[in-house]
Amino acid sequence: MPKDPETAGQQDAPHTLIPFLQSQSQTALTRLYTRPSSCLAIFRLLGPIERQIVMSLLWLEGPIASQTLNAWVTKEGRKPYGTALDTLSKIQILPNPGTRMLLNPNFKASFRMALTGGGDLNSFGVPYVSSKEKDAERDGAGDKKFGPNLEHLDSYALERWETILHYMVSSGTDSTPQRPSAGVLYLLQRSGLMQPLPSPSGYSTASSRKTSQLQISSLGFQFLLHTPHEQLWELLLQYLKMVEERQMDLVEVLNFLFMLSTMDLGREYSPDNLTQTQLVMLEDLRDYGLIWQRKSSSKRFSPTRLATTLTSSTPLLPSSGGGNTGPQGFIILETNYRLYAYTDNPLQIAVLNLFVHLKSRYPNLVVGSITRDSVRKALNNGIRADQIISYLVTHAHPQMRRNNPLLPVTVQDQIRLWELEKNRLKSADGYLYTNFAAQADYQVVLDYAKQIGVVLWENSVKRCFFASAEGHSNIRGFIERRSKDEQM
Repeated sequence: MPKDPETAGQQDAPHTLIPFLQSQSQTALTRLYTRPSSCLAIFRLLGPIERQIVMSLLWLEGPIASQTLNAWVTKEGRKPYGTALDTLSKIQILPNPGTRMLLNPNFKASFRMALTGGGDLNSFGVPYVSSKEKDAERDGAGDKKFGPNLEHLDSYALERWETILHYMVSSGTDSTPQRPSAGVLYLLQRSGLMQPLPSPSGYSTASSRKTSQLQISSLGFQFLLHTPHEQLWELLLQYLKMVEERQMDLVEVLNFLFMLSTMDLGREYSPDNLTQTQLVMLEDLRDYGLIWQRKSSSKRFSPTRLATTLTSSTPLLPSSGGGNTGPQGFIILETNYRLYAYTDNPLQIAVLNLFVHLKSRYPNLVVGSITRDSVRKALNNGIRADQIISYLVTHAHPQMRRNNPLLPVTVQDQIRLWELEKNRLKSADGYLYTNFAAQADYQVVLDYAKQIGVVLWENSVKRCFFASAEGHSNIRGFIERRSKDEQM
Protein backbone atom coordinates (compact mmCIF):
# COMPACT_ATOMS: atom_id res chain seq x y z
CA MET A 1 0.00 0.00 0.00
CA PRO A 2 1.29 3.52 -0.73
CA LYS A 3 2.59 5.52 2.15
CA ASP A 4 3.12 8.79 0.37
CA PRO A 5 1.87 11.62 2.63
CA GLU A 6 0.24 13.30 -0.33
CA THR A 7 -1.71 10.14 -1.11
CA ALA A 8 -2.69 9.79 2.50
CA GLY A 9 -3.93 13.36 2.54
CA GLN A 10 -6.29 12.64 -0.33
CA GLN A 11 -8.06 10.10 1.85
CA ASP A 12 -9.00 12.94 4.23
CA ALA A 13 -10.86 14.77 1.46
CA PRO A 14 -13.11 12.33 -0.46
CA HIS A 15 -15.22 13.43 -3.37
CA THR A 16 -18.29 15.41 -2.30
CA LEU A 17 -20.62 12.69 -3.62
CA ILE A 18 -19.13 9.94 -1.42
CA PRO A 19 -20.69 11.22 1.87
CA PHE A 20 -24.03 11.47 0.06
CA LEU A 21 -23.77 7.84 -1.07
CA GLN A 22 -22.84 6.81 2.47
CA SER A 23 -26.16 8.22 3.71
CA GLN A 24 -28.21 6.06 1.32
CA SER A 25 -29.87 2.77 2.22
CA GLN A 26 -28.39 -0.60 1.38
CA THR A 27 -31.32 -1.29 -0.94
CA ALA A 28 -30.68 1.87 -2.97
CA LEU A 29 -26.95 1.11 -3.29
CA THR A 30 -27.67 -2.47 -4.33
CA ARG A 31 -29.92 -1.18 -7.13
CA LEU A 32 -27.28 1.37 -8.10
CA TYR A 33 -24.61 -1.31 -8.45
CA THR A 34 -26.61 -3.24 -11.04
CA ARG A 35 -25.53 -0.72 -13.70
CA PRO A 36 -21.98 -1.09 -15.06
CA SER A 37 -21.69 2.63 -15.88
CA SER A 38 -22.56 3.56 -12.28
CA CYS A 39 -19.93 1.18 -10.89
CA LEU A 40 -17.28 2.59 -13.24
CA ALA A 41 -18.17 6.19 -12.34
CA ILE A 42 -18.11 5.52 -8.59
CA PHE A 43 -14.77 3.75 -8.96
CA ARG A 44 -13.37 6.92 -10.55
CA LEU A 45 -14.58 8.98 -7.57
CA LEU A 46 -12.78 6.79 -5.02
CA GLY A 47 -9.37 7.63 -3.61
CA PRO A 48 -6.20 5.86 -4.83
CA ILE A 49 -6.04 3.41 -1.91
CA GLU A 50 -9.72 2.50 -2.25
CA ARG A 51 -9.24 1.87 -5.97
CA GLN A 52 -6.24 -0.32 -5.26
CA ILE A 53 -8.22 -2.41 -2.76
CA VAL A 54 -11.08 -2.85 -5.25
CA MET A 55 -8.76 -3.92 -8.07
CA SER A 56 -6.96 -6.36 -5.76
CA LEU A 57 -10.24 -8.14 -4.95
CA LEU A 58 -12.11 -7.74 -8.23
CA TRP A 59 -10.93 -10.92 -9.95
CA LEU A 60 -10.99 -13.17 -6.90
CA GLU A 61 -13.77 -15.75 -6.97
CA GLY A 62 -13.93 -16.15 -3.20
CA PRO A 63 -13.21 -14.15 -0.03
CA ILE A 64 -9.81 -13.80 1.55
CA ALA A 65 -8.98 -13.23 5.21
CA SER A 66 -8.58 -9.64 6.36
CA GLN A 67 -5.14 -10.46 7.76
CA THR A 68 -3.93 -11.37 4.26
CA LEU A 69 -4.64 -7.90 2.89
CA ASN A 70 -3.47 -6.25 6.11
CA ALA A 71 -0.04 -7.82 5.59
CA TRP A 72 0.43 -5.65 2.49
CA VAL A 73 0.16 -2.45 4.51
CA THR A 74 3.19 -0.69 5.93
CA LYS A 75 3.15 0.88 9.37
CA GLU A 76 2.88 4.40 7.93
CA GLY A 77 -0.03 3.41 5.69
CA ARG A 78 -2.30 1.85 8.32
CA LYS A 79 -4.30 4.99 9.02
CA PRO A 80 -5.18 5.82 5.37
CA TYR A 81 -5.76 2.11 4.76
CA GLY A 82 -8.25 1.99 7.64
CA THR A 83 -9.98 5.10 6.31
CA ALA A 84 -10.25 3.50 2.87
CA LEU A 85 -11.80 0.33 4.31
CA ASP A 86 -14.29 2.41 6.27
CA THR A 87 -15.31 4.33 3.13
CA LEU A 88 -15.79 1.15 1.08
CA SER A 89 -17.80 -0.39 3.89
CA LYS A 90 -20.17 2.59 4.24
CA ILE A 91 -21.01 2.61 0.53
CA GLN A 92 -21.52 -1.20 0.58
CA ILE A 93 -18.73 -2.01 -1.90
CA LEU A 94 -16.90 -3.99 0.79
CA PRO A 95 -19.68 -4.99 3.21
CA ASN A 96 -17.69 -6.77 5.99
CA PRO A 97 -14.03 -5.69 5.88
CA GLY A 98 -13.46 -6.66 9.51
CA THR A 99 -13.95 -10.39 8.98
CA ARG A 100 -13.41 -11.17 5.32
CA MET A 101 -12.52 -9.34 2.15
CA LEU A 102 -15.21 -9.87 -0.48
CA LEU A 103 -16.68 -7.28 -2.83
CA ASN A 104 -20.41 -6.70 -3.10
CA PRO A 105 -21.57 -9.31 -5.67
CA ASN A 106 -23.62 -6.79 -7.68
CA PHE A 107 -20.76 -4.31 -7.77
CA LYS A 108 -18.20 -6.96 -8.73
CA ALA A 109 -20.30 -8.38 -11.58
CA SER A 110 -21.23 -4.96 -12.98
CA PHE A 111 -17.73 -3.52 -12.68
CA ARG A 112 -16.26 -6.56 -14.43
CA MET A 113 -18.77 -6.02 -17.23
CA ALA A 114 -17.82 -2.34 -17.42
CA LEU A 115 -14.15 -3.25 -17.89
CA THR A 116 -14.53 -6.23 -20.23
CA GLY A 117 -17.77 -5.48 -22.09
CA GLY A 118 -20.76 -7.71 -22.61
CA GLY A 119 -24.36 -7.61 -21.51
CA ASP A 120 -27.34 -5.86 -23.05
CA LEU A 121 -28.13 -3.33 -20.32
CA ASN A 122 -27.36 -0.29 -22.52
CA SER A 123 -25.78 1.14 -19.38
CA PHE A 124 -23.48 3.43 -21.35
CA GLY A 125 -26.25 4.83 -23.51
CA VAL A 126 -27.69 3.89 -26.89
CA PRO A 127 -25.92 5.75 -29.72
CA TYR A 128 -28.30 7.41 -32.15
CA VAL A 129 -27.78 6.24 -35.71
CA SER A 130 -29.11 8.62 -38.35
CA SER A 131 -30.01 7.69 -41.89
CA LYS A 132 -26.81 9.37 -43.12
CA GLU A 133 -24.74 7.22 -40.80
CA LYS A 134 -26.55 4.09 -41.93
CA ASP A 135 -25.85 5.00 -45.56
CA ALA A 136 -22.19 5.74 -44.79
CA GLU A 137 -21.85 2.43 -42.97
CA ARG A 138 -23.41 0.61 -45.88
CA ASP A 139 -21.02 2.37 -48.29
CA GLY A 140 -17.98 1.42 -46.21
CA ALA A 141 -17.44 4.86 -44.62
CA GLY A 142 -18.45 3.89 -41.13
CA ASP A 143 -15.72 5.98 -39.49
CA LYS A 144 -17.27 9.23 -40.77
CA LYS A 145 -18.61 11.34 -37.92
CA PHE A 146 -22.03 12.97 -38.09
CA GLY A 147 -22.34 14.14 -34.45
CA PRO A 148 -22.30 17.75 -33.25
CA ASN A 149 -19.16 19.84 -33.52
CA LEU A 150 -17.03 19.78 -30.35
CA GLU A 151 -16.42 23.53 -30.49
CA HIS A 152 -20.16 24.11 -30.67
CA LEU A 153 -20.75 21.82 -27.68
CA ASP A 154 -18.11 23.61 -25.62
CA SER A 155 -19.46 27.02 -26.60
CA TYR A 156 -23.01 25.99 -25.67
CA ALA A 157 -21.99 24.52 -22.29
CA LEU A 158 -19.83 27.54 -21.46
CA GLU A 159 -22.63 29.97 -22.34
CA ARG A 160 -25.17 28.12 -20.17
CA TRP A 161 -22.79 27.72 -17.23
CA GLU A 162 -21.50 31.29 -17.25
CA THR A 163 -25.08 32.57 -17.48
CA ILE A 164 -25.70 31.04 -14.06
CA LEU A 165 -22.48 32.36 -12.51
CA HIS A 166 -22.81 35.81 -14.07
CA TYR A 167 -26.38 36.11 -12.83
CA MET A 168 -25.16 35.34 -9.30
CA VAL A 169 -22.42 37.97 -9.47
CA SER A 170 -24.63 40.62 -11.07
CA SER A 171 -27.77 39.91 -9.06
CA GLY A 172 -29.57 42.95 -7.77
CA THR A 173 -28.18 45.16 -10.55
CA ASP A 174 -29.39 46.20 -13.98
CA SER A 175 -26.32 44.74 -15.69
CA THR A 176 -27.45 41.10 -15.60
CA PRO A 177 -26.92 39.93 -19.20
CA GLN A 178 -29.34 36.98 -19.15
CA ARG A 179 -31.64 35.34 -16.63
CA PRO A 180 -31.36 31.55 -16.07
CA SER A 181 -34.45 29.35 -16.19
CA ALA A 182 -36.94 29.22 -13.34
CA GLY A 183 -35.71 25.74 -12.37
CA VAL A 184 -32.11 26.96 -12.02
CA LEU A 185 -33.19 29.98 -9.96
CA TYR A 186 -35.24 27.75 -7.66
CA LEU A 187 -32.24 25.45 -7.15
CA LEU A 188 -29.96 28.42 -6.38
CA GLN A 189 -32.46 29.63 -3.80
CA ARG A 190 -32.96 26.20 -2.22
CA SER A 191 -29.21 25.66 -1.94
CA GLY A 192 -28.80 28.97 -0.08
CA LEU A 193 -26.57 30.46 -2.77
CA MET A 194 -29.14 33.18 -3.49
CA GLN A 195 -31.96 34.68 -1.47
CA PRO A 196 -34.96 36.92 -2.25
CA LEU A 197 -34.48 40.66 -1.98
CA PRO A 198 -36.40 41.97 1.05
CA SER A 199 -39.77 43.41 0.07
CA PRO A 200 -40.48 47.11 0.74
CA SER A 201 -43.13 46.19 3.28
CA GLY A 202 -40.62 44.23 5.34
CA TYR A 203 -42.25 40.84 4.87
CA SER A 204 -42.85 38.44 2.00
CA THR A 205 -45.53 35.96 1.06
CA ALA A 206 -45.16 32.62 -0.68
CA SER A 207 -46.20 34.14 -4.01
CA SER A 208 -43.85 37.10 -3.69
CA ARG A 209 -40.91 34.80 -2.92
CA LYS A 210 -41.46 33.00 -6.22
CA THR A 211 -41.52 36.18 -8.29
CA SER A 212 -39.15 38.46 -6.37
CA GLN A 213 -35.67 39.25 -7.57
CA LEU A 214 -32.90 37.24 -6.01
CA GLN A 215 -29.64 38.48 -4.54
CA ILE A 216 -26.48 36.54 -3.84
CA SER A 217 -25.95 35.25 -0.29
CA SER A 218 -22.74 34.86 1.70
CA LEU A 219 -22.63 31.19 0.69
CA GLY A 220 -23.01 32.30 -2.92
CA PHE A 221 -19.97 34.56 -2.70
CA GLN A 222 -17.91 31.66 -1.37
CA PHE A 223 -19.34 29.41 -4.11
CA LEU A 224 -17.99 31.72 -6.83
CA LEU A 225 -14.43 31.22 -5.59
CA HIS A 226 -14.60 27.42 -5.89
CA THR A 227 -13.38 25.47 -8.91
CA PRO A 228 -15.96 24.77 -11.65
CA HIS A 229 -15.91 21.06 -10.75
CA GLU A 230 -16.78 21.82 -7.12
CA GLN A 231 -19.43 24.33 -8.19
CA LEU A 232 -21.14 21.85 -10.50
CA TRP A 233 -21.23 19.09 -7.90
CA GLU A 234 -22.57 21.48 -5.24
CA LEU A 235 -25.54 22.22 -7.48
CA LEU A 236 -26.01 18.57 -8.45
CA LEU A 237 -25.98 17.49 -4.79
CA GLN A 238 -28.75 19.99 -4.08
CA TYR A 239 -30.59 18.60 -7.11
CA LEU A 240 -30.25 15.10 -5.61
CA LYS A 241 -31.63 16.32 -2.28
CA MET A 242 -34.73 17.66 -4.05
CA VAL A 243 -35.46 14.36 -5.81
CA GLU A 244 -37.84 13.03 -3.18
CA GLU A 245 -40.09 16.10 -3.11
CA ARG A 246 -40.27 16.01 -6.91
CA GLN A 247 -41.31 12.34 -6.72
CA MET A 248 -38.34 11.18 -8.77
CA ASP A 249 -36.43 7.92 -8.31
CA LEU A 250 -33.05 8.74 -6.73
CA VAL A 251 -31.36 5.62 -8.13
CA GLU A 252 -32.50 6.46 -11.66
CA VAL A 253 -31.25 10.03 -11.24
CA LEU A 254 -27.83 8.82 -10.09
CA ASN A 255 -27.70 6.20 -12.85
CA PHE A 256 -28.38 8.86 -15.48
CA LEU A 257 -25.69 11.21 -14.13
CA PHE A 258 -23.17 8.36 -14.04
CA MET A 259 -24.18 7.24 -17.54
CA LEU A 260 -23.58 10.77 -18.86
CA SER A 261 -20.11 10.79 -17.30
CA THR A 262 -19.14 7.65 -19.27
CA MET A 263 -20.54 8.73 -22.66
CA ASP A 264 -18.43 9.82 -25.61
CA LEU A 265 -18.11 13.55 -26.16
CA GLY A 266 -19.43 14.61 -29.56
CA ARG A 267 -21.72 11.62 -30.08
CA GLU A 268 -25.50 11.73 -30.18
CA TYR A 269 -27.56 9.27 -28.14
CA SER A 270 -31.12 8.05 -28.29
CA PRO A 271 -33.47 8.68 -25.35
CA ASP A 272 -35.62 5.63 -26.17
CA ASN A 273 -34.22 3.51 -23.31
CA LEU A 274 -34.55 6.27 -20.68
CA THR A 275 -37.10 6.09 -17.87
CA GLN A 276 -39.69 8.80 -17.22
CA THR A 277 -37.51 10.26 -14.46
CA GLN A 278 -34.52 10.44 -16.80
CA LEU A 279 -36.58 12.09 -19.53
CA VAL A 280 -37.48 14.84 -17.04
CA MET A 281 -33.77 15.19 -16.25
CA LEU A 282 -33.00 15.81 -19.93
CA GLU A 283 -34.89 19.09 -19.76
CA ASP A 284 -33.39 20.04 -16.39
CA LEU A 285 -29.80 19.33 -17.38
CA ARG A 286 -30.15 21.37 -20.58
CA ASP A 287 -30.52 24.44 -18.38
CA TYR A 288 -27.15 23.70 -16.73
CA GLY A 289 -25.33 23.05 -19.99
CA LEU A 290 -24.81 19.32 -19.39
CA ILE A 291 -27.07 18.25 -22.26
CA TRP A 292 -27.36 19.61 -25.81
CA GLN A 293 -30.29 18.89 -28.10
CA ARG A 294 -30.97 20.21 -31.57
CA LYS A 295 -34.55 20.95 -30.48
CA SER A 296 -36.36 20.52 -27.17
CA SER A 297 -38.52 17.85 -28.81
CA SER A 298 -35.57 16.14 -30.49
CA LYS A 299 -35.31 12.36 -30.39
CA ARG A 300 -31.57 12.54 -29.69
CA PHE A 301 -29.23 14.30 -27.29
CA SER A 302 -25.52 14.85 -26.75
CA PRO A 303 -23.64 15.20 -23.45
CA THR A 304 -21.37 18.23 -23.24
CA ARG A 305 -17.95 18.33 -21.65
CA LEU A 306 -19.61 19.36 -18.36
CA ALA A 307 -21.31 15.94 -18.29
CA THR A 308 -18.52 13.71 -19.61
CA THR A 309 -16.02 15.07 -17.04
CA LEU A 310 -18.31 14.70 -14.00
CA THR A 311 -16.27 11.84 -12.56
CA SER A 312 -12.83 12.76 -13.91
CA SER A 313 -10.15 15.30 -13.04
CA THR A 314 -10.19 16.78 -16.55
CA PRO A 315 -11.07 20.51 -16.62
CA LEU A 316 -14.80 20.98 -17.20
CA LEU A 317 -14.47 23.53 -19.98
CA PRO A 318 -11.62 24.95 -22.09
CA SER A 319 -12.36 28.44 -20.76
CA SER A 320 -14.45 29.50 -17.81
CA GLY A 321 -14.18 32.50 -15.53
CA GLY A 322 -15.65 31.02 -12.37
CA GLY A 323 -12.77 29.03 -11.00
CA ASN A 324 -9.61 27.09 -11.69
CA THR A 325 -9.53 25.93 -15.30
CA GLY A 326 -5.87 25.10 -15.67
CA PRO A 327 -2.35 26.30 -14.99
CA GLN A 328 -2.72 29.42 -17.14
CA GLY A 329 -3.30 32.40 -14.82
CA PHE A 330 -4.07 36.03 -15.54
CA ILE A 331 -3.44 37.98 -12.28
CA ILE A 332 -0.34 39.98 -11.35
CA LEU A 333 -0.25 41.44 -7.84
CA GLU A 334 2.38 43.95 -6.69
CA THR A 335 3.63 44.71 -3.18
CA ASN A 336 1.80 48.07 -3.29
CA TYR A 337 -1.54 46.17 -3.52
CA ARG A 338 -1.94 47.11 -7.18
CA LEU A 339 -3.50 44.33 -9.29
CA TYR A 340 -3.36 43.72 -13.03
CA ALA A 341 -5.73 41.15 -14.56
CA TYR A 342 -5.01 40.20 -18.18
CA THR A 343 -8.52 39.14 -19.16
CA ASP A 344 -11.56 40.32 -21.08
CA ASN A 345 -13.88 37.68 -19.61
CA PRO A 346 -16.87 39.47 -18.02
CA LEU A 347 -17.30 36.74 -15.41
CA GLN A 348 -13.66 36.85 -14.29
CA ILE A 349 -13.88 40.63 -14.01
CA ALA A 350 -17.12 40.38 -12.02
CA VAL A 351 -15.56 37.89 -9.58
CA LEU A 352 -12.54 40.16 -9.09
CA ASN A 353 -14.91 43.01 -8.37
CA LEU A 354 -16.04 41.11 -5.27
CA PHE A 355 -12.81 41.95 -3.42
CA VAL A 356 -10.83 44.33 -5.67
CA HIS A 357 -11.39 48.06 -6.25
CA LEU A 358 -11.31 48.20 -10.06
CA LYS A 359 -10.05 51.49 -11.53
CA SER A 360 -9.38 51.04 -15.25
CA ARG A 361 -10.46 48.64 -17.97
CA TYR A 362 -8.77 48.09 -21.32
CA PRO A 363 -9.52 45.63 -24.18
CA ASN A 364 -7.54 42.81 -22.54
CA LEU A 365 -6.52 44.28 -19.17
CA VAL A 366 -8.21 45.35 -15.96
CA VAL A 367 -6.34 47.44 -13.37
CA GLY A 368 -7.34 47.81 -9.75
CA SER A 369 -6.07 47.60 -6.20
CA ILE A 370 -6.83 45.63 -3.07
CA THR A 371 -7.96 48.11 -0.44
CA ARG A 372 -9.28 47.96 3.09
CA ASP A 373 -12.78 48.87 1.90
CA SER A 374 -12.82 46.33 -0.95
CA VAL A 375 -11.69 43.52 1.36
CA ARG A 376 -14.17 44.54 4.07
CA LYS A 377 -16.96 44.45 1.46
CA ALA A 378 -15.96 40.90 0.61
CA LEU A 379 -15.71 39.92 4.28
CA ASN A 380 -19.18 41.33 4.94
CA ASN A 381 -20.51 39.11 2.15
CA GLY A 382 -19.07 35.96 3.73
CA ILE A 383 -15.80 35.62 1.82
CA ARG A 384 -12.84 34.69 4.04
CA ALA A 385 -9.33 36.06 3.76
CA ASP A 386 -7.97 32.59 2.99
CA GLN A 387 -10.41 32.26 0.09
CA ILE A 388 -9.25 35.57 -1.40
CA ILE A 389 -5.60 34.53 -1.10
CA SER A 390 -6.36 31.09 -2.54
CA TYR A 391 -8.10 32.65 -5.55
CA LEU A 392 -5.15 34.96 -6.20
CA VAL A 393 -2.72 32.04 -5.97
CA THR A 394 -4.82 29.82 -8.23
CA HIS A 395 -5.09 32.45 -10.96
CA ALA A 396 -1.63 33.95 -10.65
CA HIS A 397 0.02 34.85 -13.95
CA PRO A 398 2.88 32.55 -15.09
CA GLN A 399 5.23 35.50 -14.60
CA MET A 400 4.31 35.59 -10.91
CA ARG A 401 4.90 31.87 -10.46
CA ARG A 402 8.62 32.53 -10.64
CA ASN A 403 8.38 34.35 -7.31
CA ASN A 404 8.98 32.65 -3.98
CA PRO A 405 6.63 33.12 -2.23
CA LEU A 406 4.18 33.47 -5.08
CA LEU A 407 2.16 36.35 -3.57
CA PRO A 408 3.79 39.27 -1.71
CA VAL A 409 3.85 38.40 1.99
CA THR A 410 2.89 41.96 2.95
CA VAL A 411 -0.34 41.71 0.94
CA GLN A 412 -1.24 38.31 2.38
CA ASP A 413 -0.62 39.50 5.95
CA GLN A 414 -2.60 42.70 5.42
CA ILE A 415 -5.65 40.83 4.03
CA ARG A 416 -5.60 38.58 7.12
CA LEU A 417 -5.19 41.59 9.40
CA TRP A 418 -8.23 43.26 7.83
CA GLU A 419 -10.17 40.09 8.56
CA LEU A 420 -9.00 40.08 12.19
CA GLU A 421 -9.91 43.76 12.45
CA LYS A 422 -13.45 43.02 11.30
CA ASN A 423 -13.83 40.11 13.70
CA ARG A 424 -12.81 42.22 16.71
CA LEU A 425 -16.07 44.17 16.68
CA LYS A 426 -19.61 42.86 16.52
CA SER A 427 -22.63 44.96 15.71
CA ALA A 428 -26.16 44.43 16.98
CA ASP A 429 -29.43 46.30 16.67
CA GLY A 430 -30.85 47.46 19.98
CA TYR A 431 -31.63 50.32 22.38
CA LEU A 432 -29.52 52.26 24.89
CA TYR A 433 -31.17 52.89 28.27
CA THR A 434 -29.73 55.82 30.24
CA ASN A 435 -30.64 58.89 32.36
CA PHE A 436 -31.98 56.91 35.29
CA ALA A 437 -32.95 59.15 38.23
CA ALA A 438 -31.52 56.84 40.86
CA GLN A 439 -29.20 53.87 41.12
CA ALA A 440 -32.04 51.78 42.54
CA ASP A 441 -34.22 52.45 39.48
CA TYR A 442 -31.35 51.56 37.18
CA GLN A 443 -30.63 48.31 39.04
CA VAL A 444 -34.27 47.14 39.02
CA VAL A 445 -34.65 47.65 35.28
CA LEU A 446 -31.23 46.10 34.58
CA ASP A 447 -32.09 43.02 36.64
CA TYR A 448 -35.33 42.57 34.70
CA ALA A 449 -33.51 42.90 31.35
CA LYS A 450 -30.96 40.30 32.47
CA GLN A 451 -33.76 38.02 33.58
CA ILE A 452 -35.27 37.92 30.09
CA GLY A 453 -31.75 37.65 28.55
CA VAL A 454 -31.58 40.74 26.34
CA VAL A 455 -28.68 42.73 27.91
CA LEU A 456 -25.74 43.13 25.50
CA TRP A 457 -23.68 45.74 27.42
CA GLU A 458 -23.87 47.58 30.73
CA ASN A 459 -22.06 50.35 32.62
CA SER A 460 -23.12 50.64 36.25
CA VAL A 461 -21.00 53.78 36.87
CA LYS A 462 -22.86 55.78 34.20
CA ARG A 463 -26.19 54.04 34.91
CA CYS A 464 -26.77 52.84 31.36
CA PHE A 465 -27.07 49.56 29.50
CA PHE A 466 -27.70 48.36 25.94
CA ALA A 467 -30.34 45.72 25.15
CA SER A 468 -31.29 43.91 21.96
CA ALA A 469 -34.13 45.21 19.80
CA GLU A 470 -36.20 42.08 20.51
CA GLY A 471 -36.40 42.93 24.21
CA HIS A 472 -37.25 46.63 23.87
CA SER A 473 -41.04 46.22 24.06
CA ASN A 474 -40.78 44.10 27.22
CA ILE A 475 -38.41 46.54 28.94
CA ARG A 476 -40.53 49.54 27.99
CA GLY A 477 -43.65 47.81 29.29
CA PHE A 478 -41.88 46.97 32.54
CA ILE A 479 -40.79 50.60 33.04
CA GLU A 480 -44.30 51.90 32.32
CA ARG A 481 -45.93 49.44 34.72
CA ARG A 482 -43.40 50.34 37.42
CA SER A 483 -44.06 54.06 36.91
CA LYS A 484 -47.82 53.55 37.26
CA ASP A 485 -47.33 51.53 40.47
CA GLU A 486 -45.21 54.30 41.99
CA GLN A 487 -47.84 56.94 41.13
CA MET A 488 -50.63 55.02 42.83
